[in-house]
Amino acid sequence: MLVKNNQDRKTSIIVQPLTQEKQRDEENFRDILLLLQNLLEREEKTVLMIIDSLYEIGSVHLINKKIASKPLNDLLKAIRRWPKPVFKIIALRWVKKNSPLAITKWLYAKVKP
Repeated sequence: MLVKNNQDRKTSIIVQPLTQEKQRDEENFRDILLLLQNLLEREEKTVLMIIDSLYEIGSVHLINKKIASKPLNDLLKAIRRWPKPVFKIIALRWVKKNSPLAITKWLYAKVKP
């Protein structure tokens, strides 16, 4: 841990060694992060199925919410599947990149005193 010493005009940095408990916490945090990354890699099909379901639900609700005209609403519902493959690729990359850290931080916050 770095601590600034502001007693004199010169700013000096004092390095304090991390306690064993904090080191263990950081190691466990990294382990959880790696395990979640590994889980997402191994269960890619499951993640894709979740993304697919969320796309189906979200696209219908978004069209119903934003488009009041019945003919236009039906047309958009018919063509909403066209961008789905591109969405799935982008969403999968985003999930693999951002989810492990977000889940790890959330879990860590739940067990942290």
